[in-house]
Amino acid sequence: MIFPNQRRRAEIRPAVGRAWFFSSSSVGFASESFIPVDVAADMEKIEEQFANLHIVRRSSEPKEPTYLLGIDSSKTTQVEKGSLVAVLCSNASVRIYDKETLNVLREFNGSPGLLNGVRFANSSDNVYSASTDGTVKCWDARLASEKPVQLFKGYPSNIFISFDINCKDHVICAGTEKVDDDALLVFWDARNASQDSSTRDPLGAYSETHSDDITQVRFHPSNPHMVVSGSTDGLVNVFDISVDNEEDALVATCNSVSSVSCIGWSGRDYKQIYCMTHDEGFCWWDLNHLETDEPITCLNIQDVREITDGKEGPLDYLIGGLYHEKMDRLFVIGGTNTGRIHLMSCTSAGLTHVTSLQGGHAATVRSFCWNLPEDSLLTGGEDAQLLLWKPVAVEKTFPKKDSLKIASSVQQRVRVHSSGSYKRRKQQ
Repeated sequence: MIFPNQRRRAEIRPAVGRAWFFSSSSVGFASESFIPVDVAADMEKIEEQFANLHIVRRSSEPKEPTYLLGIDSSKTTQVEKGSLVAVLCSNASVRIYDKETLNVLREFNGSPGLLNGVRFANSSDNVYSASTDGTVKCWDARLASEKPVQLFKGYPSNIFISFDINCKDHVICAGTEKVDDDALLVFWDARNASQDSSTRDPLGAYSETHSDDITQVRFHPSNPHMVVSGSTDGLVNVFDISVDNEEDALVATCNSVSSVSCIGWSGRDYKQIYCMTHDEGFCWWDLNHLETDEPITCLNIQDVREITDGKEGPLDYLIGGLYHEKMDRLFVIGGTNTGRIHLMSCTSAGLTHVTSLQGGHAATVRSFCWNLPEDSLLTGGEDAQLLLWKPVAVEKTFPKKDSLKIASSVQQRVRVHSSGSYKRRKQQ
């Protein structure tokens, strides 16, 4: 694997030129009368599964109430200790919870920088987070240590706001804010045996394919060489990092026509990409069609709030996507400012409301993590609550928490979803 340290102009492949973009008025919720029988049966199973999700645990009251901005759970099996959950908090820390009890086990401070994103390694209980101080920090979630066990240093003036680690735990990639004319994807070798020092320098960087802040980085779930990035420039770029240089590594460029807030992989063999934007738009592309005359765009909705039918209440913002491997179905998750969570099924015909989860959060939900083996869901939000949802369970009696109404330094940096401008437009 070779990464160029020198700058090269990357060719933007003509993926966008082949795509079809629909206006939000032409793509909406699918009508049940046009759903085939087998699809309808699958949807009934899906709806039943999600509708049976109930709260089984609430986290204990934290000493310092914070917004819960990101969630990830450990992939390793610890029969004697149980699974761990890492939560990115608005006080620039990462909290480690016991998944079964939702008790806080320990907390890692990201000082001097502010942390962005949280991710467990795939083969260990190391947990990572990107930092605005120009590093990616790695802690051992089993140890109550104040210092990271590894520190991945970027180039001078780097401010990291997104990152991911590949499925083999070999490579870390982080995206930067734009400084001067630079918006970089920086790469490191994450293997323990590669260097003796606990501080790592970059392998290299991609510098020519984004023109603004790189808000999202996501490696392919099973191919360690494939990575997708999203930016406030509206572009979603797909790379094969096994190729020698940035120009040739660029596989496809898709245009969301808006600032990218969330991206992810979906579909069989994960050959599809979905994208959400800061103004609540949604795009879905199929990379299987890159070498064909078929359009790569499966769905494009300029504002998902405009197509909600209102039967289950309004949709104020999008939270993220969830690809359900067992059912081979992509779901879009959104919410309301009062804490209700909406789950929608995604097809080329549009978004179909599946179910709503309520009675849990009292404020905006900012993060979630789906556990496929046990069909459980973790959610966190601005009410400082971490909730565990499981099928067919009865919640213990806990008071519902109010919104924190706090203003933190991280909150000023994170684009908070708001329906204000949309509501004003509708009134005009």
